[in-house]
Amino acid sequence: MNLAINRLLAVGLLLLLSLSALVMAEEPTSATTEPTRLENLNQELLSLSASLKDAKGTDREALLFQLFQTNDSLREQLAQDFERGAISKDEFLKYLKVQEEYVNGSYNYLENYSVKLAEQIESSSDENKLSLIGKFKEVESSLNNLFKVSQQNIEWYRNIEWPKAASRLEKVLEERLAQRLRQASASTKYYGQQIKLIEQQLSVSPDSEVSSLQLKRLITEQRLNISSNSLSAMVTIADALGQDTSEYKRQLFETTGDVTVNLLDWSVLKSILSNWVTTLVDWIKNNLSQVLIQVTIFAAVLAITWFAARFVRKLVGNIVSNKSFRLSTLMQNFFESISSKAVWFIGILMALSQVGLDLTPVLTGFGIAGVVIGFALQDTLSNFAAGMMLLIYRPFDVGDFVFAGGVDGKVDSMSLVNTTIKTFDNQIIIVPNSKIWGDVIKNVTHERVRRVDMVFGIGYSDDVLKAEALLAEIVESHPSVLRSPEPMIKLHTLNTSSVDFIVRPWVKTDDYWDVYWDVTRAVKLKFDEQGISIPFPQQDVHLHMVNGSATAPTT
Repeated sequence: MNLAINRLLAVGLLLLLSLSALVMAEEPTSATTEPTRLENLNQELLSLSASLKDAKGTDREALLFQLFQTNDSLREQLAQDFERGAISKDEFLKYLKVQEEYVNGSYNYLENYSVKLAEQIESSSDENKLSLIGKFKEVESSLNNLFKVSQQNIEWYRNIEWPKAASRLEKVLEERLAQRLRQASASTKYYGQQIKLIEQQLSVSPDSEVSSLQLKRLITEQRLNISSNSLSAMVTIADALGQDTSEYKRQLFETTGDVTVNLLDWSVLKSILSNWVTTLVDWIKNNLSQVLIQVTIFAAVLAITWFAARFVRKLVGNIVSNKSFRLSTLMQNFFESISSKAVWFIGILMALSQVGLDLTPVLTGFGIAGVVIGFALQDTLSNFAAGMMLLIYRPFDVGDFVFAGGVDGKVDSMSLVNTTIKTFDNQIIIVPNSKIWGDVIKNVTHERVRRVDMVFGIGYSDDVLKAEALLAEIVESHPSVLRSPEPMIKLHTLNTSSVDFIVRPWVKTDDYWDVYWDVTRAVKLKFDEQGISIPFPQQDVHLHMVNGSATAPTT
């Protein structure tokens, strides 16, 4: 510690010694009377003052701050004794005058000590600043406490009806308070700006400078915390004195972000809103023309991208729809969609670059986000891969009737993650592509020609040749049955209760169900007309009569 600080400590020591001696001289303690707690605290002050004579360095500072704490305890006891009438008004006034002198001397001492410590912090290396900041914080806290003590002295003078002394002290307090509010406000604003500047430097600095900048940020944050605490303490005292502190409360809110009851005060809200409006107006004045130009360019690039995306989509659609490529409708839709989206992606990146956005961190962020999303959306990526396989191998197309993923119906649409199938009763079912690709796929309408498989049975007593001729006549007479390949009509099975014919005509895929239903209807009508039976399951029950009574039935 330099010579100036040692001198200040000596001045503080002499001040406290003189104050304690004054109190003791005015309040002698009888040898036969047990001392009160107030007198004990006063005696403790004398002992600490005596110890300060031989103390040096950090021991002296510790004793000095212990003196401050003991005096705070003495004040608490003094207030309690006065409230319960343990001391007279005159005795209370004597102590109060000593406290007034104590505030004046301590204020000058701590203020000078704070200035010297601040200068020493600024001239020290970053490694030594942390220890000095700890001392600085204690000094500032003691200085803030002196303002509370001074305010309490004013209230005490008013309680004992000494208005002139109270007015005199209040005037001094207001002058000191105004000065400290300005200092704390300026320091809070300065260190807040410094933290923002360090944050900007950290974002662009090489790794070799990061550790020193982080230490600098830590020191600055501690200085900001000390100054904001001082500002908050002074605002509380200023409020008690009836002063307007809305601007300082706004600054505390914007610096610390703490939401307190003070924000409900209209004057504080008005100050915050006024500051925001002023900042916005200044920003508009300085940047409006540039922003308008950038917005115009951004909109122009997006407009060009919109026309380009439509043009590319149409061009790709014409190319992939060429019959020589033999691409499915699903694949055509995929290429059209992906080409349009690719143009939009490039166009948006170009538009963002025109407004001054650095695309390097954006693209890096896309890469990192891609890895994270890949782990988080494994099932979706599985559907995506299955969708790509379905597009490549083309097991079905839009409009096909399929049995896939446990669902049967008409393929309505398809994306890279799912397929939409419309059932025969007009329900819409969305099936994940991974479920379709991982299961059996049955495409009913993939081929242009299908065979209709039907089985018709006749009784064993019916004419087989006649039935065969009737079946051939019905099939060949249907206009939708193809002549090539030829229909097949064969006696297939001698079944338990019937003689079964297989009837297999070939039809166009679109005519499948019409032929199936028409032939089935015609066979029933023709067989009934020609007296040919169509067997169905039945049982014969026989009853045996024994001596006029029926026995158990047999079959």
